[in-house]
Order: sequence, then structure tokens, then C-alpha cells
Amino acid sequence: MQTKKQRPILGISIGDINGIGPEVILKALADARVYTHFTPLIYGHGKALSHYKKVLNLEDLYFTQVRSLDEIQHRKVNVINCQEECPEIISGVETQEAGKLAMASFTAAVEDLKAGKIQGLVTAPLSKGNINSESQPFVGHTEYLIEATGSKSGLMMLVGEDLRVGLVTGHIPLAQVPAAVTKEKVMEKAKIFIQSLEKDFGINKPKIAILGLNPHAGEEGLLGSEEETILKPAIQELKDAKQYVFGPYPADGFFGMMHQQKFDGVLALYHDQGLIPFKSIAFSSGVNFTAGLSVIRTSPDHGTAYAIAGKNMADCSSFRAALFLASDMVERHQEGTE
Repeated sequence: MQTKKQRPILGISIGDINGIGPEVILKALADARVYTHFTPLIYGHGKALSHYKKVLNLEDLYFTQVRSLDEIQHRKVNVINCQEECPEIISGVETQEAGKLAMASFTAAVEDLKAGKIQGLVTAPLSKGNINSESQPFVGHTEYLIEATGSKSGLMMLVGEDLRVGLVTGHIPLAQVPAAVTKEKVMEKAKIFIQSLEKDFGINKPKIAILGLNPHAGEEGLLGSEEETILKPAIQELKDAKQYVFGPYPADGFFGMMHQQKFDGVLALYHDQGLIPFKSIAFSSGVNFTAGLSVIRTSPDHGTAYAIAGKNMADCSSFRAALFLASDMVERHQEGTE
């Protein structure tokens, strides 16, 4: 007799409790569809969730506090306290205490993810301002996960319903981008992108477009040489390896002419080149996914939004989409190993 497969556990890091993280988490988990796909485990503090549950008037949403993963209850929202005391909640205000809980939540979830105790991780937004310091440098979730999982590299990918945008460079100053865009880096990120589209999204023989660095993709060297000396050779080498890679395309007209619809993914060269069009097209439902890791991690494509925190104004669509994307990927990976 075949036994019924247990639902995967998705970890959720609470993010900054003074931002909109707890609000979008609770609103997303109020969706009854969640419990047919996975079991949620929130890393944070029960007092913070109780506070926002009251603010949001979510009387019918219940959660159970657990001390370890052995106590997990399926078909319920589970919460594990990541430090003894819950910091004072001051919605809309960045505090050091909230930053400590956000980081404690994230690091605890990452350790359980690496150990295989949870099958995926969805991270709520936090603020680098109350975390990053000389003693604890923190550039972002993506960079931390690459190092923590011992990955050689990773790819920050933004995912919408019919749009996937990857980034060659991520959280670095714009002035450093040209030097960071090398032939080797472009090829490395393109290969991760292609492998992820195949493994994580189930796309056979994916086609990706690569954007140019300079205005009008350099106009054959008139407005910059990187397209001729770096991007075109990288694209040709990838084509020689039987990969469906095209470009470089002028970034300004690419999305305006809806060329993204012709491809399974678009590889942008720097942060704003990819995120500005992505958020213009898919802001409310967009998801941030870290590709190329041995683990699954997604997040909403927005920040802490302190200006509306605690006011019951936050839209949970992006966070809900992040939950279901992580769940879909877990299921796809499990099917691939059977």
C-alpha cells in the first residue's frame, strides 16, 4: 500500500517586525490554499505575530508555537521563537533591536534549510541599515546564502507570471559595474540561468536574451566597446555550446517593444537595468528567487515599506506568490529525484 507523501515544510523568516513583513506573512497565510501544498514554519517570535494578528483583525488565523521541528503540526501555522524576548514593536521605525531579531530569524532558518529540516525558505523583507556593521557585514539575502551554502556562485532572479529576469551583477555600486561585467561572469551567470530554467521551472531548451551594457547596445563600438569585446564573444561561445542565447539587445527598447515575451528569460547586466522594468511590469506579484544554490529560497520583490507598516495597507500578493513558487519548486525537485 502506497503511503501518502508528507507535505513539505517551508520556513519563513519574519524579516523586520517594524516593517510590513509580519503583515504580508499573516495575510498570505490566511489563504486556505496554503495548507494543501505545504506546512509553514515562521522563524521569529510569537509575540510579534500576535501583535499584528490583532492589528489586522485576523481572528480566524491561528498559529501554534513550537520549540523544535519535532513538534511541527501540519495543516497549521507553526512559529519558533528565535530569541527569548521579543523587541518592542514600533511600526515604521528602524531599530537595532528589530534588526537583531530579523538576522536571528534568517540565520536560524538558513541553518535548518542547509540541514534539510525544511525544504524551502521564503524570506520577508529586512533592512540592511539595522543589520550591516563592521562586525556583521550584510549585503543582502542572496550574497549571504551563496556563502552560507558554500556555492561557487548564484543568480538573483526576479520571477513574474510570464517574466524571468536574471542579474549578472547584483548589489554593487553602479560605478563598479563595467569592471565586473566580464566574459567569464556573463557566461557563468547565463549557464546558471539556463540550468535553473530547466531544473526549477521545467522548461526544455530555454531561450534567454542578454541585454547590452551601453546605450543602444554600444552601436557597434560607437558608444562603448563592451558589447563587441565581452558580450558578443560570450554569446557566441554559449551558442557554440548549443545554448539558445541571443543578444546583446539595447535595454531601453527591449521591454518597451515587449521582446521579453519571445524568451524564457532575460539576463540583465546590473541591478536597476533588470529591476526597473521588472517592477514596472510585475511589481504586485513579482518574486525574488536565488538560482544556482543547492537549496530553494524565494522572497517578495519589495522592501520593508516602513511608511505603511502597521496600517493594514500592505498587499500580500508578492509574498503569497513567493510561497507558492517555493512550494512548486520543492514539488518539482522531489519528482525529479523519484
